[in-house]
Amino acid sequence: MCTSDKSPNEPQLTEDEAQVLDDLGLHGESRRRFLGRISAASLSVLFAPSLSSEIFGKSTPDEVVAEIQALLNEVQVNLKINNTVKPLRIDSRMTLLDALRERLQLTGSKKGCGHGQCGACTVIIDGKRKLSCLTLAATCKDKEITTVEGLAEGSQLHPMQAAFLKHDGFQCGYCTSGQICSSVALMDEAKNGEASYVSEDFTEVPKNLELSEEEIRERMSGNICRCGAYNNIVQAIKEVHTGQEQAPKWEFATTAQMQQAQS
Repeated sequence: MCTSDKSPNEPQLTEDEAQVLDDLGLHGESRRRFLGRISAASLSVLFAPSLSSEIFGKSTPDEVVAEIQALLNEVQVNLKINNTVKPLRIDSRMTLLDALRERLQLTGSKKGCGHGQCGACTVIIDGKRKLSCLTLAATCKDKEITTVEGLAEGSQLHPMQAAFLKHDGFQCGYCTSGQICSSVALMDEAKNGEASYVSEDFTEVPKNLELSEEEIRERMSGNICRCGAYNNIVQAIKEVHTGQEQAPKWEFATTAQMQQAQS
């Protein structure tokens, strides 16, 4: 770990990382000032072997920091998330998902496949559902971003959240935040008359669509549930969409039914 002159406020360093700082001639107070000026992301870049020859050629901490900042290509962006503006200085290549989870501690959006295929990272941007793992945070300037944390009003759950609980639309819960965000945006799609792959007529789609189960399943097909709670998810969405209570389409098997199935 760190050398004996380490301050309690310094980040935890491995022996190799501490040796790098020693090689740079950073000890005691100069080391503490240096570590205080760079972020954890900058530190990881500093210790990347592929960059060491360029960075370590600098003679002073200020020059090293300037080189790191240039490599990171940092940009200042104000993100409006859940009706609150969050000013961030980030790498221009940082995804919205990483900004939410790593910089803002909004960990409701889950990091699943990282390729836009599972839907676990779905958030709502300007009323449209978006995959935050494929969205650059820097492109979200002046846009309205809603994550699962912003759906409830205080202790009052969003109707879709309450319906998921009622119909047990989750098991492990990993995909649930993305499912719920997608479901909420889906309601607006139906209200605005947006077509889907199974729409009967693409040329004239009426507003305030009454979605069939087939439509709901098609529109939610980009959100994968690893536990297979699809029937319950559809029932939850349909109840919120129609405003009518939906009876579950499954029932527990009785002992007699199980014995009959086994015979």
